[in-house]
Amino acid sequence: MRAAVVHTHGEPPSHGDRPVPAAAEGLSIVRVTAAPVVPLDLLCASGTSYFGPPALPYVPGVQGVGVVEQSASLVPGTRVFFATSAGMAAGDGSFAERAAVPDADLIPLEAPATDAGVPDASVAAIGLSGVAAWMILTSRAQLRPGEQVLVMGGGGAVGQVAIGAARVLEAARVVALVRSDASRERALAAGADEVVALSTDVDELTERLGAPAYDVVVDSVFGVAATAASRVLAPGGRLVNLGGSSGDAATFSSSVLRSKAASVLGYTNNALTAEQRRDALTAVLRHAAAGEIAVAHETVALEHVANAWKRQAAGETAGRLVLTITAND
Repeated sequence: MRAAVVHTHGEPPSHGDRPVPAAAEGLSIVRVTAAPVVPLDLLCASGTSYFGPPALPYVPGVQGVGVVEQSASLVPGTRVFFATSAGMAAGDGSFAERAAVPDADLIPLEAPATDAGVPDASVAAIGLSGVAAWMILTSRAQLRPGEQVLVMGGGGAVGQVAIGAARVLEAARVVALVRSDASRERALAAGADEVVALSTDVDELTERLGAPAYDVVVDSVFGVAATAASRVLAPGGRLVNLGGSSGDAATFSSSVLRSKAASVLGYTNNALTAEQRRDALTAVLRHAAAGEIAVAHETVALEHVANAWKRQAAGETAGRLVLTITAND
């Protein structure tokens, strides 16, 4: 079968051949239709991640959308979203015509009113980023109607979903922090009321964020941005961090946090149960079907995976890159 195959750590995958996976107990075979290229794919393939260097060669791709062909748990023909451990554990991922997926990692997309009208590429673009944004707002930060929300990294996939989700969860105001003009446009398209440009000077950024005080901060940036955001939290405010694109360390004032009874919290999708992932993605796709949540994306044919990989590495994208895959039966 056709697949994207990593042969050398730190190098883009090449379009080539790979054996068709076989069904086994606890594994379903999925005919893949769309798979997003995400930063975790590149990190794992680099051989420098905390998971250790993956055995070569292997097919990357930690997320995908497709149709079940063989399964003991789902009816063949069921449309699914799925996650894989490609690059983190032995086995191939979603950048291929077919993937062997643990049954627990399949999320059916055929439930009534779940994803009607959401194309495969759009589902793939939202994916686990949508799960993270939804769970941060609803479970970790416990956003209440009428609260003020700051989304740091508002032009990214998590940020775009967080902006849209905050709106449907009845936030009073949603402000996005972004790095570039392109990110600004994506954040505004997602529904942000206001967009603030990132600064590397903490005092300047604090002034830019200004009033109103924020009840919830969704933070994939950390570093100076998290320091500034902690200063403008409302009483009882919650800053939830899920990444550190601007640095792995931030400085927080004890007196500021104590005086506001504020919270700084961490988040990872890895702590979720299969049911939580399913319910969160189902909720996000329901709003995506209604036009309330979307992630800007560009589709790329599987045979052009090397170029897409390089663009993702260089940050030369207009949104999430999604590989589209048509099986040659």
